[in-house]
Amino acid sequence: MNLQEINNIDIASKKVFLRCDFNVPVDEYQNITDDRRIKSALNTIRYCIDQDCAVIIASHFGRPKNGFEKKFSLRPVKQRLKTLLKMDIKLAPSIICDETLAMAKDLQCGEIMFLENMRFEEGETKNDPQLAKTLASMADIYINDAFGVSHRAHASVEGIAQYFDIEHKAAGFLLAKEIKYFSHIIKEPKRPFVSIVGGSKVSGKLQALYNLVPKVDKIIIGGGMAFTFLKALGYEVGNSLVEDELIPEALKIMDEAKAKGVKFYLPVDVIAAEAFDAEAFAKAVPIQEIPKTWMGLDIGPASATLFSLALDDAHTILWNGPMGVYEMDKFAKGSFKLSHAVANTYATTVVGGGDTADLVRRTGDEDDMTFISTGGGASLELIEGKVLPGVKALLID
Repeated sequence: MNLQEINNIDIASKKVFLRCDFNVPVDEYQNITDDRRIKSALNTIRYCIDQDCAVIIASHFGRPKNGFEKKFSLRPVKQRLKTLLKMDIKLAPSIICDETLAMAKDLQCGEIMFLENMRFEEGETKNDPQLAKTLASMADIYINDAFGVSHRAHASVEGIAQYFDIEHKAAGFLLAKEIKYFSHIIKEPKRPFVSIVGGSKVSGKLQALYNLVPKVDKIIIGGGMAFTFLKALGYEVGNSLVEDELIPEALKIMDEAKAKGVKFYLPVDVIAAEAFDAEAFAKAVPIQEIPKTWMGLDIGPASATLFSLALDDAHTILWNGPMGVYEMDKFAKGSFKLSHAVANTYATTVVGGGDTADLVRRTGDEDDMTFISTGGGASLELIEGKVLPGVKALLID
């Protein structure tokens, strides 16, 4: 994949439109609770400032429904970026109103301007050509550093790139780093290569599993999706989450793994509860003894030990998806134990963003992981073997 990168084009003293992914979590008071995505973009922003550029930053935040909503304003993000960069940042009143366009036109080298939430514009998610063209008119250079949204063909991600030639558009340092890590780990992993796949549903990870089976040495399955596989093998799984229509696919994946000599790990015990409730009575049970009216909400202690042992000889670990409902303390122990086990290996460890990135932050294992992706959905599509729309637009022919 021959990706055009920011350090290979001339941006000196130019006006740069920089698409970032600052869709960060906030609490009920709009305080940012995890600014990793903001910090991840600092290298690209500082590079632009060091090149004496005028920088127009665009991002989305949350899912506003009908134009401007105060709770989805990027003002808190702008304030955090201002603190991190220790420099003033201008916040535009909108995205493409006359005042915003005038601010962009008057922006001087060395200055930073923040557009409001891109999703206040209906045309953003529809990849509206007119919106993309207007955004492109603001700048001389387009830089995409928003890996977390590069799997979306949106106006500020894919559409805008069509209005710049390959000498005037590129990937920022974060996007380039993400693409390199995932391309390398999928194509040339150091073996043994172990993939941990969790999360709630098989349907969300089906194509990724098909793509991983020929490439890995071991696959570990946890989370709600494990119960579809367990039911496919004939186990009684009670009221656990199961996608019955995907049982044939689960059997096919396991058969393919067996045919290719891939070791396939499923939970041997689970933490079962009477209801999906943080206060529900719960207990560890072998998978053969899940009560008919109960549901599995985490892997059990024996499974956590089994999975940890399976990681002992790993040289490469790719992890996407938690082992249970980690947001509830009672059902977080399996995910926490596995996180510590991954962190304590000597393998190259790549965490696939989203819930998994949030999990390793909660466990305190962030610093012991080799690489933590900033995009859950985007990283999953890379694992599936897809070329992301936002990346395709930056490829050199």
